[in-house]
Amino acid sequence: MKDLLPYFKWPVGFTIVGLILSFWLGWQSTGHLGGALSFLMIGAVLAVLEISLSFDNAIVNANKLKDMTPEWQHRFLTWGILIAVFGMRIVFPLLVVVIAARIGPIEALILAAREPQEYAHIMEGAHLSISAFGGTFLMMVALSYFMDEEKEVDWVKALESRLRDWSEIRGIEVALVLAVAVGFTVSLPAGQGAEFLFASVCGLLTFLAVELVGHVLDASEQSRSTAATGGLGAFLYLEVLDASFSFDGVIGAFALTQNLFLIAIGLGIGAFYVRSMTLMLVERKTLAQFRYLEHGAFYSVLVLSIIMFAQSLTHVPEVITGLLGACLIGLSLLASIRHERRAEGNG
Repeated sequence: MKDLLPYFKWPVGFTIVGLILSFWLGWQSTGHLGGALSFLMIGAVLAVLEISLSFDNAIVNANKLKDMTPEWQHRFLTWGILIAVFGMRIVFPLLVVVIAARIGPIEALILAAREPQEYAHIMEGAHLSISAFGGTFLMMVALSYFMDEEKEVDWVKALESRLRDWSEIRGIEVALVLAVAVGFTVSLPAGQGAEFLFASVCGLLTFLAVELVGHVLDASEQSRSTAATGGLGAFLYLEVLDASFSFDGVIGAFALTQNLFLIAIGLGIGAFYVRSMTLMLVERKTLAQFRYLEHGAFYSVLVLSIIMFAQSLTHVPEVITGLLGACLIGLSLLASIRHERRAEGNG
């Protein structure tokens, strides 16, 4: 247990500061103890929600991060936390309102402070596009993992071996994602269908662009130093991936509170824990110890992408998303432990 404490000292410190800020924000907003305690409770719930929804994010991050150079690992875990907390939890919701309401960023900030209900209403109006974009990007992430000719370990062998065989067909994962997107598009009303399909195509193009830029940048870096296995390109990929994971949490947070600043505090606390879990997984080589853990994480990503698509038709409670992801990761962890025990028995 003591070995884990160094990884979580910063998140614990930020949790204390964040909860104090939540209490103070509630007192400033309502002027009484009950309102302050209510803000404190919501901040804590948002933090727990973000952690539960993002454990698969930490595993997927670790899967990419373990192949990066120590220098870029450090940059992701330092610069990345600033982007995650301030970029996705504050700037992103503001940017959505700026685009949707066609107002300036300062006006959007004033709107968030003075008219939180109107602000939340505008965010809700952008939910369809966000679901399509995030769902498409995350589905590409999951399918790219399973449809890899070099992937050697299978957890659900019947399914994963088939997907690996399909990887020989050029562009098959793109075709599958587009087929799913078109299927949801035709299920929506005409006006919404066009918006959904456009956002979905943007999500696909973003994934392909990040992959292309990543290969170009990392190839350039590798030519300067043969030891470089992951640099700026991998960093950009992880940041876009982290943003896609955050979409669901940011939108879902508005169901608990319309206060942008309370959302930023609560989800920011969760983001610190996700970064610490990522670092722990990389340094302790947890993915190597548990054979199927990353499989469970990518299945969780696939399920999350489907849920994000489904939210264009109906509301899916965040607790269901969190429980499904936790179950898949838990099952993969148990399967990994059983595999290790069998290997030790045979040895």
